[in-house]
Amino acid sequence: MISGQRVLITGGAGFIGSHLAQRLLVNNEVVIYDNFRRDALSGLQLDLPNLKVIRGDVMDAAPLRAAMADCDAVVHMASIAGVDTVLKNPVKTMRIAMVGTDNALEAAREHGKIKRFIDFSTSEVFGRYAYHVTEFDSTTLGAVGEARWTYAVAKLATEHLAMNYHKEFGLPVCTVRPFNVYGPRQVGEGAVHHFIRRAIKGEALTIHNEGAQIRAWCYIDDIVDAVELCLSKEAAVGHAFNIGNARSTLTIFNLAELIIRLAKSSSVLEFIDWPNTDVEVRVPNTGKAKELLGFSAKINLEEGLLRTIDWYRREMARGG
Repeated sequence: MISGQRVLITGGAGFIGSHLAQRLLVNNEVVIYDNFRRDALSGLQLDLPNLKVIRGDVMDAAPLRAAMADCDAVVHMASIAGVDTVLKNPVKTMRIAMVGTDNALEAAREHGKIKRFIDFSTSEVFGRYAYHVTEFDSTTLGAVGEARWTYAVAKLATEHLAMNYHKEFGLPVCTVRPFNVYGPRQVGEGAVHHFIRRAIKGEALTIHNEGAQIRAWCYIDDIVDAVELCLSKEAAVGHAFNIGNARSTLTIFNLAELIIRLAKSSSVLEFIDWPNTDVEVRVPNTGKAKELLGFSAKINLEEGLLRTIDWYRREMARGG
């Protein structure tokens, strides 16, 4: 793993970014650049000399370039996220992904000494049905005008842009496609976050339609492991990687029942109609990440959920 580096994390105050920063700070300097629209960082109280936090927006090219000035690597995570937020803000979603990523890539090209640029994409680039998909499978998007796909199409565009910066300018780029990450400090609208908080309070767990949607859930520590490998392995350059845990695959309905059981909750399930487009199946093949990076997910679903339930229970007892 890397050490003695200075790493810029855009969107570093978010769920995944804050966990990555916490890991990297053990042996590196970290610069977090974030507008704090979602904040999983403040509660950590990381008052460390090797951490610099800058409140800024990736849409503003000059301050982003200044934040990157003395860095060795960039992990670009900043984006609009969460289905509900995307549906309400499709234009902002696309602009932040495309313009923000262009700003970050151009700053890295001008810098001239960035050793690694990691572009965070999404498993949604595979469309509604993605079973055991590899990086060599075709990406599939929905109809133009369907708000659900604005996030996916923008992220797919940034993947192409990042890889072309590698091909044309030699920028050492790689792309990470995370599949349904969960864990402590998750913020936003995710199913695990929603189910656990309501289960602890004994409230009904709300499920869209019949809950037959299939997901493979990846614990936060595993995604951080993968990013560390992408930062340290030269073989990562020029590639996209599916990162997830196919062993932790089940329906949304079964996930809700499992969380109720693990939390020893009295909650019931409540089914509501969901008229919007949804992803029916999302399960990765991570063979490429295993071959080139040596990555394989370690935390199985029950263990990860128990860790997450325990964290939420303590946080909610403190009023969080």
